[in-house]
Amino acid sequence: MISTAVRLARVETRAELAAALLMLLSYPCVMAAALIPNLWLFIAAGAVSYVSDWYLHQRGTYLINRLSKARAGLSIRFLARELMIVLFLARSNNTDASVYYAAIICFLVFYALLAPQSAVLTLIRNRRKLPFATRNIDLAGLHIPDAPPQLLTDRAAEKMLHLDLAAVVGLLIDAQTGRAGYGFVGVGITLVLGAIYPAALVPYLRKEKLPAGTDKALAYMDKWLLSYKPTTVLYFSGSKDSAYQANMWLETMAELDGRPLVILRERFILPQLADTAVPVLCVPGAVHLMNLDFSTVRVALYPANVGKNIHLLRVPTMQHVFVGHGDSDKLASVNPFSKVYDEVWTAGKAGRDRYALADVGVRDEDIVEVGRPQLAGIEPWTGAPMGRIPTVLYAPTWEGWTDEPGNTSVILAGENIIRRLVTAKNPVRVLYKPHPFTGTVSSKAKKANDRVIALLAKAAAERSADPRFASRSAAGAAERAEAGAELVRIEAELAKLVDAEGKIGDDAEASRDAVANPARVAETARLRAEWNAAYWRSFGSWEHKLVDGPMPHLYDCFNVADAMVSDISSVVSDFIASGKPYAITDSAGLGEVEFKRQNTAARAALVLDNDASQIEELLVATAGEDEDPLLFARKELKAYLLGPDEPTSMVRFNAAVHELAAKAETRNAGQPLGDGSEADDEFGAAVAGQQPEAEIVVEG
Repeated sequence: MISTAVRLARVETRAELAAALLMLLSYPCVMAAALIPNLWLFIAAGAVSYVSDWYLHQRGTYLINRLSKARAGLSIRFLARELMIVLFLARSNNTDASVYYAAIICFLVFYALLAPQSAVLTLIRNRRKLPFATRNIDLAGLHIPDAPPQLLTDRAAEKMLHLDLAAVVGLLIDAQTGRAGYGFVGVGITLVLGAIYPAALVPYLRKEKLPAGTDKALAYMDKWLLSYKPTTVLYFSGSKDSAYQANMWLETMAELDGRPLVILRERFILPQLADTAVPVLCVPGAVHLMNLDFSTVRVALYPANVGKNIHLLRVPTMQHVFVGHGDSDKLASVNPFSKVYDEVWTAGKAGRDRYALADVGVRDEDIVEVGRPQLAGIEPWTGAPMGRIPTVLYAPTWEGWTDEPGNTSVILAGENIIRRLVTAKNPVRVLYKPHPFTGTVSSKAKKANDRVIALLAKAAAERSADPRFASRSAAGAAERAEAGAELVRIEAELAKLVDAEGKIGDDAEASRDAVANPARVAETARLRAEWNAAYWRSFGSWEHKLVDGPMPHLYDCFNVADAMVSDISSVVSDFIASGKPYAITDSAGLGEVEFKRQNTAARAALVLDNDASQIEELLVATAGEDEDPLLFARKELKAYLLGPDEPTSMVRFNAAVHELAAKAETRNAGQPLGDGSEADDEFGAAVAGQQPEAEIVVEG
């Protein structure tokens, strides 16, 4: 019942639900206290309304947004409380009439001051907004002063409205004591502070406090592009929860020959972008993007099929490639939109065959098999685990937007899979890593995920009490405690690195200061590797574990697992790189023959029904090659899906970039390129290490 209320109230936790109920109930209580009138009830109910409202804003609860849509926004709620105070004073026999009038005038003037405060703040934000945001691009030659202090700009509306507390407290003391001085003092403090707040913002509208204008900023960026001379760009546009699609390509871009550049189209993607030393340019405006000089770019890579791709696809001097964000048998892997690109790059021959079967207009000669460079960190299977019980990873995908039964196994099979694994005849350790989107669309998926987590937690508790594992637990207690302490230390060091970057006032200041420090990037990578090693040492190799959050990475889970259970998604295609046994759940009930016919990644898999009754066969396969009937099939499928092991995927990917860049040069030969006509040899020069002069000067 409580969970249903949490969901209906659009809050995340029971504490938020309690705060929401208290806030909504406090207003009628405040009104009742004003009508009676009862001072102490009024104070108690008013305090509850202030505190609960503040808490919900701190938590960023979606309910707050819905209240605004229902004409019960922040300003209205504050005004309602202030009207109740006026009503209370009117009903009280202990208040002088002059104080009553002072209260009315105070709140009228106070709300009049909200307009200039909001207007000045909006002007500052608009005038400080550059037409782009960047990371790892030197903007020292562009005038970008510090942003106003966050004390003035962060949650400014709340801070301004809370200045009414001085008047509220003074008026209530006056109502209790009958001394008008308290009310006048409180009113005076509120009005003075209310006038100071917008006045303190005005200096930041001066020219010297504002960044360069749009035209000058775009001119500077054009000069930087001509100086840096990017050769290959990763172009990405997407929703707030799609940043992972760009993140998976950042390391590949960093290893590319030439001079890479990442182009983003949404500002909200930037904070979610993983650490990288590659220059990042975010240009939200289509007109601004289309007017920037990308004449030196020869290859553009697209991880997603989105409408905004058209703004770069229109540039004829570069070759456009769809690289996608995973390899699977989902319909997204054969989107008809893919035919707009010059080439489509797939991991292996399987991707080529998918397009041929789908017949969506992508020509076979435009498909290039480049492997999956991101999988380089996945360790190959070395055979049966020695000296420990096997580890099975359950990594289902999410329910998707259509909520079809074939999307995720969590709803129909999740509990059965976990139950059969934790009660297996020969013990195994279970790792459960749900997709981060699980339950975001379907309440059924969320409830099923919660039940799976609860079931795994129960099994973990039972195993810790099992005498068979008690001796192991005692023997490794000191090592696990040491690893736990190591995790705390590493997390503190990582936090220091983040704090060392300082608090960023706004996008303009962030762009100015966000230049990659190679030493910091290397130190962060080292600490994360140490964290990962310590994490796996911090609990026993027999302990069941829920693995959520961005760390450890899914591929780290692959490396410690001996087998995996999953659904049809890119997770399976990536796991195949390890060569380890795996099972896929046929949640839609197609039957093994039809399921394997429709899904290439299932050809070397153990296919499970929703009862997961065949899972014992997967556990037997982890015992070694002699017990693994699908070993040879997995090797064949790996080559089919991901291509050969040699040359490496990164080598093949780089070669494909070089070849396509050469095609672009051939096409551009004889075509006027405007100011970038001298750039025909830029890609070759970049590969040869001939770095151009980086100094940029913008006149005026």
